[in-house]
Amino acid sequence: MAEILAENLSGKAVMGSDGAELGMLYNISMDLETGRLENLIINPDETYDGDEFDTDVEGRLLIPVRRVQAVKDHMIVER
Repeated sequence: MAEILAENLSGKAVMGSDGAELGMLYNISMDLETGRLENLIINPDETYDGDEFDTDVEGRLLIPVRRVQAVKDHMIVER
């Protein structure tokens, strides 16, 4: 995957590989010991009704970074 600055990801729409709108990127979590990115933190779309992703206490989706398939106009994640 090409290098992308984090500032260019803020507020980016996130879609599943099935075309479903999942929500908007809120933040990205990182393991402080290893420096590895862990999860996309997504404000879920009001139409999202799945339960395949963990959520935080605010109800935001936690999608493992390893599931990112593409980043263009939208972020596409494996679903």
